[in-house]
Amino acid sequence: MKCISCQDLYDEDAAGTCKECYEEANETEEELKREIDELKAKVAFLKFWSPTPSARSHPASFSDVVLVASEDTSAGAPVAVPAHKAVLVSRSPVFRAMLENEMEESLSGTIKIGDVSYDALRTFVNYLYTAEVCLDEDMACDLLILAEKYQVQHLKDYCEKFLVSKLNWDNSVMNYTFAHQHNAKHIIDAALTLITDNMDKLTTREEYVELVEKDPRLVVEIYEAYLSKQVNTAAQKDSSRKT
Repeated sequence: MKCISCQDLYDEDAAGTCKECYEEANETEEELKREIDELKAKVAFLKFWSPTPSARSHPASFSDVVLVASEDTSAGAPVAVPAHKAVLVSRSPVFRAMLENEMEESLSGTIKIGDVSYDALRTFVNYLYTAEVCLDEDMACDLLILAEKYQVQHLKDYCEKFLVSKLNWDNSVMNYTFAHQHNAKHIIDAALTLITDNMDKLTTREEYVELVEKDPRLVVEIYEAYLSKQVNTAAQKDSSRKT
């Protein structure tokens, strides 16, 4: 019998397609499901916040606002990044708390963002409007920090995926440390796997020496993960020999 996809002959007991085409179709289906899930998450992120009854009674509180980066000291006064309160409160529970209550930021119309450059802040605000960004590793780190600080989970997940895709042995210890500082679990897990796969080279790295001095707790975690992997590997080998 011929496969309806590739027209090659295949086992008549199969149903319509050969094994290769069937597996390829399954992979395509899984990829489409992932893309659909990502689009659904993006749509959900871009939906406007639904105002509460108390917010409806004070529509003037959602006028325009500006954000200012504290690190931007070039050419005198820092350049403000304009935004709309309605967008900010839709994307971030932290901004919502600032702007729905009579905090300084709500009253003044200016939100000062500490420890961030103008470029990173402008990119961050643009993402809140579009859910799109062009990343390099430095910008991904800056945005991940902002996303964690202001609880923009959609952006944090995006930055984590990007940084995981850029992981290699040379940057694994640095990223592992960074991820712990900012609760980036996907990066922690991926970096830890790389590190424990290369334990024989770990102690020669400058980043490792610095980590021992600055945060020995993380060094202990690395060795615990390595020992656990060794135990699991030994158990699997023992099980395979028995079978």
